[in-house]
Amino acid sequence: MINKVNKNEVRLKRHRRVKDSVRGTAARPRLSVYRSLSNIYVQVIDDKAGKTLCSSSTIAKGMDVKGKSKVEAAKAVGADVAAKAIKLGIKEVVFDRGGYLYTGRVKAIAESAREAGLKF
Repeated sequence: MINKVNKNEVRLKRHRRVKDSVRGTAARPRLSVYRSLSNIYVQVIDDKAGKTLCSSSTIAKGMDVKGKSKVEAAKAVGADVAAKAIKLGIKEVVFDRGGYLYTGRVKAIAESAREAGLKF
């Protein structure tokens, strides 16, 4: 028999392994990334209080990502969430890539958030 590996199970296993070391506080919340097949979602979370402070995605109101590639849309989402976080007074975050590899859309979010003023 051939052992089939589900990519999402592997990602979740990787995510669980890192989850304990990546925790958000009020002073330094967690920037969490979720990537679906066609959209990308980002949240800034205070884990101590259990609250989402701000969020953005490719399907959020005001996000104009029609005609853009997935990486270009991810850059727009990263800049948008960084602007919202800075407006709330958040300058430093902990980056939680959600078990995804640091490449493509995940990397685009991180780089655009850094360019917009967030520190990781």
